[in-house]
Amino acid sequence: MLDPVRSRLTDPSARGLAEAVSRAVGDGSLTGGAKLPPVRRVAAELHLSPSTVNAAWQLLRRAGTIRTDGRRGTVVATPGAGGPGRYRAALRRTSGFGLDLSTGVPDPRLLPPIPALHGLSPAPSSYLDEPVLPSLAALLRDRWPYPAERLAIFDGAMDAIDQVASALLRLGDLAVVENPCFPPLLDLLEALGVSVIGVDTDASGMLPDRLAAALGRRPAAVFLQPRALNPTGASWSPSRAIALAEVLALHPQTYAVEDDSAGDLASGPVVSLGSHLPRQTVHVRSFSKSHGPDLRLAAVSGPATVLDPILERRLLGQGWTSRLLQHLLLTLLTDPPSVAAVSAARSEYARRRRLVTSGLAAAGICLPPGEGLNIWLPVADEQAALLSLASEGIGAAAGTAFAVGPGGSPHLRVTVGLVTDDHAAVAERLARAAVAAAQPIPR
Repeated sequence: MLDPVRSRLTDPSARGLAEAVSRAVGDGSLTGGAKLPPVRRVAAELHLSPSTVNAAWQLLRRAGTIRTDGRRGTVVATPGAGGPGRYRAALRRTSGFGLDLSTGVPDPRLLPPIPALHGLSPAPSSYLDEPVLPSLAALLRDRWPYPAERLAIFDGAMDAIDQVASALLRLGDLAVVENPCFPPLLDLLEALGVSVIGVDTDASGMLPDRLAAALGRRPAAVFLQPRALNPTGASWSPSRAIALAEVLALHPQTYAVEDDSAGDLASGPVVSLGSHLPRQTVHVRSFSKSHGPDLRLAAVSGPATVLDPILERRLLGQGWTSRLLQHLLLTLLTDPPSVAAVSAARSEYARRRRLVTSGLAAAGICLPPGEGLNIWLPVADEQAALLSLASEGIGAAAGTAFAVGPGGSPHLRVTVGLVTDDHAAVAERLARAAVAAAQPIPR
């Protein structure tokens, strides 16, 4: 077990040991799930002190290379290996950073303040009251990218996508997703027994010609992010939306499920395939990043044939999304200080992203245009890059958790929306990590 590490160990320090383990993992000499010996045995066999090994293990845990697995002890991690929980597992392995850029969450200091709750909502007169507040529905329809046949409120974007996917897909179906893709969607589709086809993207989102090829395999649904694609930040142009709609129009039995997760934080135009294909499109608009993850609200539009059965089934369980929270959302969407706070947050996230990407460009790493909280950083070696950042006290998410299938180039997802200051210094550290590579085995 220690031979692959011993042969790569050129520096008898904690950092040197961590790099040796990382290199062994990167070239496959140590595989995911392999159990590592106890610290004292490692120290004895490699002629290092236990404190040096402990420090190296701590660094590797922070980089996501190893993890503690209950009674099994310390094992080599398998980031992005697939299976339910791949994203949660990847994030659980990153902790203790001075600057944790692995999360994808908004900066809590940029969220609008929650107004006092008293007087926001009258008690419902019946369990059969309208599930969507009429005043909220009217406001959303005015702001929607197309005239929606049905409008509903769910408990966050992933709740909506879960219910829609469960209604549209059956065991053994195929679904098309973006590559790279938001990992919880991959977990959800796998839990439903659905196979996925990854379609490549560029700075304007999913590539129409690649989508056309994937549709030849007759998938039941296509899942897309029209703005600030997580992780790359790509947003559709109106012409890209038209091109995608033209391809999907040739396959009227395939539904498009749009996840506008950036919502009011996106500065790009509000676009939807529903403007062209209303009978094939389900559009999900999240308010988590713009107004607060704990708000747990998303608005959903779609054809009655899709949403009505979901809403009828929901009446047998949860029934509706809290009207109290709907009143709160309505207030946040119309209260001038709240509207100003969201507008300021949108500008501030764009500024932070621009400062970091400008610093990367100065170091020779030019990223395509994008928006949102994250950047998709190309790196020479994921494990080496994570280790480099961990040694600087910075956390990032391994790109393998976002990749659909093997063969993709290595990346990290970095939540630059959380970088509040020292943007040039952070960009410099990211640039160093991007070129960090596994060292050759000494001969």
